[in-house]
Amino acid sequence: MSAGSSPSRRARAGRGSRRAGSRTTAARGRTRASTARRARIRRWVLIGIALICAAVAFGVSRLDFGETIQELTLPLRHDDIIRQQAKEKGVPADLIAAVIYKESKFQDQTSSAGARGLMQITPDTADTIETLSGGETFVYDDLADPDLNIRYGTFYLHHLLDRFGGNEVAALAAYNAGPEQAEAWGGADLEAADIEFAETREYVDAILEKREEYRETYAEELGL
Repeated sequence: MSAGSSPSRRARAGRGSRRAGSRTTAARGRTRASTARRARIRRWVLIGIALICAAVAFGVSRLDFGETIQELTLPLRHDDIIRQQAKEKGVPADLIAAVIYKESKFQDQTSSAGARGLMQITPDTADTIETLSGGETFVYDDLADPDLNIRYGTFYLHHLLDRFGGNEVAALAAYNAGPEQAEAWGGADLEAADIEFAETREYVDAILEKREEYRETYAEELGL
């Protein structure tokens, strides 16, 4: 008989080897399962973070979009000057804002008739304001300055409201078509339906409508 291992010993060794192999395979399986679970968890965490970021970005974008739409449809700038002039001259701040919107949409510009600035003051009207206010240092280029333009425009609105007994329809008609024309249409008793110029009638209606919007949207900013 040779010195090699007996058949029984070889069989036991084979069984031991198979058991060790089985344990190794099971361990590898558990490792792969654990790795897969961790990968799934990381994937869901990343998906959750992405969804949160998307939700935040969507909310911010909606807010920015809303502000952009409001800026386009109902802008308001220089509200500090409007509030100050409204208080100083006794003209409603929402009315001032609505006139600015109608005249220039809060953009400095010069019309074909030479009207300048936010409240579109013509050289002739500027001369009238200068005379009424007792000023002596005015130059036309100053009308491009928002502060001065709103001061002059509000002063003139105050003057027209006084002239027409507080009748806002008459004052606005006069601002657009001239005081003499407003007088001819009815003066202090003028109603929108009595305005004979369709352009001026639409001008007055548009301002009164926008005034309501400014009052509802910017009450705090306008000090209402």
